[in-house]
Amino acid sequence: MPQITVDYSENLESAFDRRDFALALHPLIVETIDTKLSACKTRFRRVDETVVAGGTPADALVHIGIGLLPGRADELKAQLSEAVLGLLATHLKPAEGIEPVLSAEVRDLEPSYRKR
Repeated sequence: MPQITVDYSENLESAFDRRDFALALHPLIVETIDTKLSACKTRFRRVDETVVAGGTPADALVHIGIGLLPGRADELKAQLSEAVLGLLATHLKPAEGIEPVLSAEVRDLEPSYRKR
């Protein structure tokens, strides 16, 4: 915990420095929700096809999902989502003709969550 998943459009491959983003994201999460850096784990999933709104070839998105152990206030989760979106915007290089939709969701992990 936290479990972080980043889905991003294929056409952002060269515009998104994923490793640098994760290395900046982990301390941000630690500061915001008071967890340990060693607990942060991020995986990236390239999405080969995305359709946004009217479906133009320039469609792109980045969605960040963060799963936390239950118990944090909704306001804190919303604060983290906003901070993550701000950080994300600084780690996307401009790509000609592409203006990605950025989103973030912070949610509670299911009670069945286990880690070894």
